[in-house]
Amino acid sequence: MHRVALALALVATDAFVRPTARMPSPSGLRAEVAEGLTAEDVSKLTSSVETVFPVEEVQKILPHRYPFALVDKVVAYVPGKSAVGIKCVTFNEPQFTGHFPDRPIMPGVMQIEALAQLAGVVCLQMEGAEPGAVFFFAGVDGVKWKRPVVPGDTLVMEVEITNWKAKFGIAKATGRAYVDGNLAVEVKQMTFALAK
Repeated sequence: MHRVALALALVATDAFVRPTARMPSPSGLRAEVAEGLTAEDVSKLTSSVETVFPVEEVQKILPHRYPFALVDKVVAYVPGKSAVGIKCVTFNEPQFTGHFPDRPIMPGVMQIEALAQLAGVVCLQMEGAEPGAVFFFAGVDGVKWKRPVVPGDTLVMEVEITNWKAKFGIAKATGRAYVDGNLAVEVKQMTFALAK
């Protein structure tokens, strides 16, 4: 699971392309990219990563909608156990008008919510969860933020369901999210309650 998350996170890293002294002309763009690495080369780095659930499928599973839909796609999924998902962070998101106008940073609570939504993709397909059901966030413990998440980042998230009590509709999960191969946030435990 960690390998998929790290491989995807590395795609967005600035280590792949170094700025040149001047802006190249469109015809010279390919030659100006550092050490011959092109956009096509960088794009191919994730060619072996298949999308398990595109955004349309995620929307069939989760009830969240704009501006609070925080899982763009799922790229790894083990039913009832775990998932790896992607959140592309863009400047067009409404929270950046106020958090913060001169230095936009994705609020930490939204990073946790994104992980919770990814856990919801797993939980809402488990035994005891009916189609269209809603899981409520019931608790979060052991959160550590390691770096800011900003527009232009690709948040590569992984969650693992650690406990599921179908009789009571209670799930527990852990989660981590990476940017550029570096840990951005980790959660020791999230608790969810299935709405009855």
